Amino acid sequence: MTMVDSVIGNIENLPNILPYDYVRERMIIALDSDEGCSVYSPNKIDIRTYQELSRFLNKPFKIKKCSSEEFNEILTKSFGSKDSSDTLSEELSDDFDLESFAGNIAPTEDLLNGNNEAPIIKLINGVISQAIKQRASDIHFEPYEDQLIIRYRIDGILKEVLSQDSRIASLVIARIKIISRLDISERRLPQDGRVSLSLGDKSVDVRVSTLPSSYGERIVLRLLDKQSAQINIDDLGLPNKILSNYKKSLKSSEGIILFTGPTGSGKTTTLYAGLRELSDSSQNILTVEDPIEYTLKGIGQTQVNTKTGYSFAKGLRAMLRQDPDVMMVGEIRDVETAQIAIQSSLTGHLVLSTVHTNSAVGAITRLRDMGIESFLLSSSLRSIISQRLVRRLCNSCKEETHPSKEAAKLINIKTTTTVYSSKGCNDCSFSGYQGRIAIAECIQVDETIRELIHQEASEKTIVDYVFKDHPSIDDASSNLIVDGITSCEEIMRLNNLKEDASL
Repeated sequence: MTMVDSVIGNIENLPNILPYDYVRERMIIALDSDEGCSVYSPNKIDIRTYQELSRFLNKPFKIKKCSSEEFNEILTKSFGSKDSSDTLSEELSDDFDLESFAGNIAPTEDLLNGNNEAPIIKLINGVISQAIKQRASDIHFEPYEDQLIIRYRIDGILKEVLSQDSRIASLVIARIKIISRLDISERRLPQDGRVSLSLGDKSVDVRVSTLPSSYGERIVLRLLDKQSAQINIDDLGLPNKILSNYKKSLKSSEGIILFTGPTGSGKTTTLYAGLRELSDSSQNILTVEDPIEYTLKGIGQTQVNTKTGYSFAKGLRAMLRQDPDVMMVGEIRDVETAQIAIQSSLTGHLVLSTVHTNSAVGAITRLRDMGIESFLLSSSLRSIISQRLVRRLCNSCKEETHPSKEAAKLINIKTTTTVYSSKGCNDCSFSGYQGRIAIAECIQVDETIRELIHQEASEKTIVDYVFKDHPSIDDASSNLIVDGITSCEEIMRLNNLKEDASL
């Protein structure tokens, strides 16, 4: 074992005594031990750097050569082993002004004398705390040539909250990677991590994703509120008829229940609420997900791993040997997963899954296109729920108005109808909206629909039958507009409708 190997193996007990920005910039790390101070670097140390180290360390030190790989390993273990509490380390007062505090963080030219670690930690605490208070679902850290831009996604819309000097980007990114236990020396490949944080009595799981870019690594934090995983099926906000159909399908001993909708439409929350409804000691419930967003008590959860070849299809096959009653597949992406899910639903298992389509009927077409035979679909499908999340108008500032002729035609309402528009006030941070509500449509597969699927009827034929007596997602949108819950502009944005489109 070499001297460097010995150091790497015992790194947790050897404190690094140089600031991170200096270590990263100069590729030098100093470790203190009972035997003295040792300085490791893969590069030759010039006289100026030697003088800087002498001034800062103020003690004798030995210079030891190491390879780039060894240096990166020492760097990761040294900084990654620092105490990184799973709570927001500093309680911030309610009147803490994040923008003013961030404006006072000035990058120093002297990397040794400028210890930015404490303010950087407080900045990140402030960014995460404020995001949680504003109900943000994601935080984006985006480095550019001369700026580090921080944005929140609130109610599905990105909003810029801070713009900082680009020189602090590496410090912010390194700190986030430390608390999420990622490899801080790896900056060329994407990484994924996870950490649990608490703000007062509120617990939040944070999923961390890094992506190399032109000016450094972009980082996105997905904030997963643990309380969302505990939501009761009756509190989802689904219309009574759709909720009744969902509960009826969950009572089936076999078959498949599908959820459709774009990313961020609340499919996972609706699906998890169904699993919680089913969860009791009498059933074996297993899931395969990518990734596991929330941990559910009493339910066996497993996560796909593309690096090891563990896919949805392999997970499904393995679960079938675990004597399951209910199985949940995070997403049906390919024909192999679809075939196993359909076969499982026909052999005494209830299967819940998601498919990325724009409508409930579109899920049938999608599975047909994958190569699933129509007779298998007609026998296995129990229910298909398609949903979206639309922003609620702020009750404090919404204003009465009438839709334009073009908007009325696009949304299928009359121009004389009283609707509401967003204005913006302090209560809604001048966005005009506050919170979101689900709109949904449901296909409850009866004998007629089963026959239409078996005969390979067109999508239009199935739509005409299903929504003859039941509201479609477009009908639900119009109802929310008429009831003053949301605006014409929000529904048009959600459906990518253009008011100046040719009519």
